[in-house]
Amino acid sequence: MSNSGELKKEFAQKDVQRMRNIITGRTGERTSVQSGYEKQKAYYKEGDVWEENNKQWTVKDGIKQSVTKFDKLKKLVVLPYSCPECNKHMSATELNKKMYSIHNMCFDCVINMETKLKIEGKYMEYQKSLLNANKNDILIDLEQVLDNWINESDSFISEDGVVESWSKGKGNEEFYRISKENIKKLKEKEI
Repeated sequence: MSNSGELKKEFAQKDVQRMRNIITGRTGERTSVQSGYEKQKAYYKEGDVWEENNKQWTVKDGIKQSVTKFDKLKKLVVLPYSCPECNKHMSATELNKKMYSIHNMCFDCVINMETKLKIEGKYMEYQKSLLNANKNDILIDLEQVLDNWINESDSFISEDGVVESWSKGKGNEEFYRISKENIKKLKEKEI
């Protein structure tokens, strides 16, 4: 006759092995051997980039994430939680947004950097380099507009369906040449 208070269940070998693994700290170890197909697992570390199922992946902050063509754009537009320079919280104020897009740091860090440059007597050189970079960006945009204008098609379809050819004339080609020369001179000229 058995005592009704006794434990009647017998533990399986895999349950005992699982408990041993938990107690010894080997929680990821197997408790049984199984035959058949097993997918090979690849282990990646922080910053690795790989392709899987025709898609790029990376590990960022310990999390597997897909890499998209918009990641670089997001990095420019999205303000980080903390400033990369001082590691303080960076609130989404207009000043922080503007300074982060230019200098990749918060407004306070930009003020500190510019103050340090003024003390060292290097602020005017810094200011000139910023103005020259801005000027060159504007000239590059102007040059692209000019190139698009000279290369655009000279034929148009009228309301009647007739293709009309409008010539730009010699004056426009001369204007283009002079404009390109002036843009080149302005790029070389320092502010």
